[in-house]
Amino acid sequence: MTTTHHIPDLFALSEVRGPVLRPGEEGYAEAVTGFNLAALRTPDVVVVASGADDVVTAVRWASATGTPVAVQATGHGANFPVERGLLISTARMTDVRVDPEERTATIAAGAKWRDVLAASAPHGLVPLTGTSTDAGAVGYTVGGGLPVLGRTYGYACDLVRSFQVVTPEGLLRETDATHEPELFWALRGGKGNVGVVTSLVTGLVPLRTVLGGGLYYPAEHAEAVLTAWADWTRTVPEEMCSAFSMLRLPPIPQLPEPIRGGFWARVAVTWTGDPAEGEKLLEPVRSAAPVAVDWVREMPYTEVDSIFMEPQDPLPARESCSLLRELTPDAIRAFLGQVGPAVPDCPLLAAQLRHMGGALSRPARTEDAVCARDAAHFLEAVAVLGAPPDAELVERATASLHTAMAPYATGRTMVNIHGTPGDAADRARAWTPEVHDRLRRAKRTYDPSDLLRFGHTV
Repeated sequence: MTTTHHIPDLFALSEVRGPVLRPGEEGYAEAVTGFNLAALRTPDVVVVASGADDVVTAVRWASATGTPVAVQATGHGANFPVERGLLISTARMTDVRVDPEERTATIAAGAKWRDVLAASAPHGLVPLTGTSTDAGAVGYTVGGGLPVLGRTYGYACDLVRSFQVVTPEGLLRETDATHEPELFWALRGGKGNVGVVTSLVTGLVPLRTVLGGGLYYPAEHAEAVLTAWADWTRTVPEEMCSAFSMLRLPPIPQLPEPIRGGFWARVAVTWTGDPAEGEKLLEPVRSAAPVAVDWVREMPYTEVDSIFMEPQDPLPARESCSLLRELTPDAIRAFLGQVGPAVPDCPLLAAQLRHMGGALSRPARTEDAVCARDAAHFLEAVAVLGAPPDAELVERATASLHTAMAPYATGRTMVNIHGTPGDAADRARAWTPEVHDRLRRAKRTYDPSDLLRFGHTV
């Protein structure tokens, strides 16, 4: 028999058009389960919103009853537990409308980037997606959003024109650079601290094809490839976006045969200029060591998932990141000393270094809460969690990697890929002290009762 904590009467939620679910009811387990299976989610109530009106009703009920609120769309960022309280699922809110004349897309809270691409690509326009188009567009963007094309076009939140958001007192607001600008500021890089976004309007970029893909080298060549790549990133124009990864790939059928089950050093690239020029630019990296698999090709941007080949099926993942101010020879040795071929039992699925700079280093036209513009490279570690002993090994390896790279780091993280948020000091690392203090003031203004207290909050 399923038991639940006592919660206030649900009569006020009878106006919700979408399902209202309690533990044990049909559909509850599916509604609380996101892409990342690592964090247990056991809310007292789930509202599966069918639109902005449902979100308003749910938030008003939560405010009236003092019930804390969590929000989930695709659950890619479900790296924190939700115990008790209300979970608002926006997974059914997937509408996307493209205005090709204005080069904008209006994106509902539960839409994935692939939904946006499907609507925009026929017009020769694309959004600033991340490395997987399976991720939710809105959650990604309110965390700043580090795009595949970031060096060329900047952060995803840089292109946002406006938000529709339900603030914790239950008001549906429209905000942009001139209407409630402090709310607009906090929603671009401040994550879910000040409201529940029901939709946003973002700019699109004119683009049809890119030169993109991965160069895979046997892991024993990691030092030569990483050294060549690090030198190369100091010279390439901002139309070249790239990342170096150490990949320990499992022998699963979801991966193509040439790389399945292998241990690889990979350079992933995305070039928005002339393909022939891009191929010429790649020569120093291609010639750094024998290439085992070369999947770099001209492709429609709709095939962007093939560049990083991130998992498409739900799994329990542990992710973390650091922002690096430099990638010196000592930093390269420190990185490979943790995840390279001399560490055969490293439990990390991937350890990645993304090249930053370019448009990612320039201030947004309208001030935002992103605090990664001074980083030269971005370090991300990802592991798939198994039984508890494996989880302990992952934690030790993750901590050891970030400790080894600390001398070369800015001391900050990015909120979307920070990993499981810890105490207040740990969560604050996603922002500079000045931006963190400003976010706290915005939180006191829009959420004084701390209704939105799950996850990466201030």
